[in-house]
Amino acid sequence: MDEELAEGLGGKLDFLEHFAALPDPRQAIKVLYPLDEVLLLSLCAVLCGADGWVSVALFGKQKLSFLRRFLPFANGTPSHDQLGLIFGALDAGAFQTCFIAWTQALSGTIEGVVAIDGKTARRSFDRAGNKGAIHMVSAFSSRQKLVLGARAVAVAEKSNEITAIPELLDLLAIKGAIVTIDAMGCQKKIAEKIIAKKADYVFGLKGNQGSLRADVELLFAEQYALDFKDMAVSRATTTDAGHGRIESRKVFATDDIDWLRERHQWKGLRSIVMVLSTRETARGRETERRYYISSLPADAAQIGAAIRAHWGVENALHWILDVNFRDDDCRIRKKNAPANFTSVKPATLNALRKAPGKDSMKSKRLIAGWDENYLAKILENL
Repeated sequence: MDEELAEGLGGKLDFLEHFAALPDPRQAIKVLYPLDEVLLLSLCAVLCGADGWVSVALFGKQKLSFLRRFLPFANGTPSHDQLGLIFGALDAGAFQTCFIAWTQALSGTIEGVVAIDGKTARRSFDRAGNKGAIHMVSAFSSRQKLVLGARAVAVAEKSNEITAIPELLDLLAIKGAIVTIDAMGCQKKIAEKIIAKKADYVFGLKGNQGSLRADVELLFAEQYALDFKDMAVSRATTTDAGHGRIESRKVFATDDIDWLRERHQWKGLRSIVMVLSTRETARGRETERRYYISSLPADAAQIGAAIRAHWGVENALHWILDVNFRDDDCRIRKKNAPANFTSVKPATLNALRKAPGKDSMKSKRLIAGWDENYLAKILENL
């Protein structure tokens, strides 16, 4: 990096300011590696392809002169064992709260669909410590392609998504957004939380809501057989072809549900939706019906687009974490380290989304590892 760029950055990185409130549990007199240095090291290392403490520590040794352009690193960089101890001691909830504060500054006003979905880091279990794998519940902006925030729960307590989602929503500025959640998060308290924050919701329905799904399914079955002659319905159709398959989706939405609102009393409920999906492949044809409730008006095109945007999180977030960041292969397991390191990955993903150029995620990570000027520009954009 040339002197002019170094002076332009002035050693000051805005994103670190959002982590200044992160409590450091270590005794101050014994701290050799300040927390801001550890965070900068970890972010840069993961940006350049590191996937565990050994590779993060190796990056620190190889790139110490680069890191010192931003912070002193008076004692060099920590070893892989020291990194594990530091991240294991950090409070995971506080770390994720700081991450959310940073992403809100990065993303600005949130518009469009906010997809809330969970993903398990399959090898993060710790048998010796009797801890299950980490299940991370993330909020993802489908329009901006940014991870807005996350909360970690143990897979053994996966039902705690129900408590993790409201905690996540409390920290997000979602006014005017459409929050989409699968059936696990289809809960009255979550609906109330979203409406209170002046946003809308689209929830998937399964059997976890008593008679609600049965009522919605029965209504649509009867009316679909009659071509909806007894009720007003909005319709939309989309078709996609590729990867050896043709998939069509017929979306039906209605707000003629006064009896349903009175019976089930969901905050903000305005419409119910059926998606009839047909997939044709070389192996044959499959059909599926899925059901949803929403606080949006009965506009099949709008709600259908929101539902598709929700499932897009699989490719735009989960697939990238698995393939580019090898999330399922990560063996970090001790104390809070799995949850905290898992939070570093979406932070890195956000940084790469903001990075200059139109290269793929994989290519951007390679370029960042090869070109210190490019890595510095990524940091400057944060």
